[in-house]
Amino acid sequence: MKTENTVWHDQHISKQQRATIKGQRPCLLWYTGLSGSGKSTVANAVDAMLFAQGKHTYLLDGDNVRHGLNGDLSFSDEDRVENIRRISEVSKLFIDSGLIVSTAFISPFASDRDMARKLLADGEFIEVFIDTPIDVCEQRDPKGLYKKARAGEIKHFTGIDSAYDVPVSPELHIKTAEFSIEECAAQIVAYLQDNNYLG
Repeated sequence: MKTENTVWHDQHISKQQRATIKGQRPCLLWYTGLSGSGKSTVANAVDAMLFAQGKHTYLLDGDNVRHGLNGDLSFSDEDRVENIRRISEVSKLFIDSGLIVSTAFISPFASDRDMARKLLADGEFIEVFIDTPIDVCEQRDPKGLYKKARAGEIKHFTGIDSAYDVPVSPELHIKTAEFSIEECAAQIVAYLQDNNYLG
């Protein structure tokens, strides 16, 4: 529900001006995949590569955002939708500032990812599917979450007792079980370079 008695206030500096001064084309790298797939690890590697090139970036990590902005949300389906709605709106603000933004969230529902895409201009949303088999994710299990989910200690866990809508046509399809983190990150940076996001 939108707040009443508010009016949108136009700013003097445009998104294009902010992007031009940074020498880049703003976009949102939307990393999606199962827990343990490598979303945050790959996103961090890409962010470091772009920073080394002098690009202006910011990374919004799912766990980190739940410590603050979304600390009041659970992992129910309803709260997962609200989690993605909030981060989509925050990402849009960062895009408006001219940044190359990365978000590393499971974001299990295709409808939520589509909603995030529709908030942005054409070409600004880049879906990055971190496609890692669930058995590999369970073997990694860096936070011990699959073990807890299998034991019934965690409810609504994606891939176990909560659905994950596999991306149908992502801009980038990254397989961390077949390539190293550095190789995966290089694939993403190459995509940005080839599609004129890096100036």
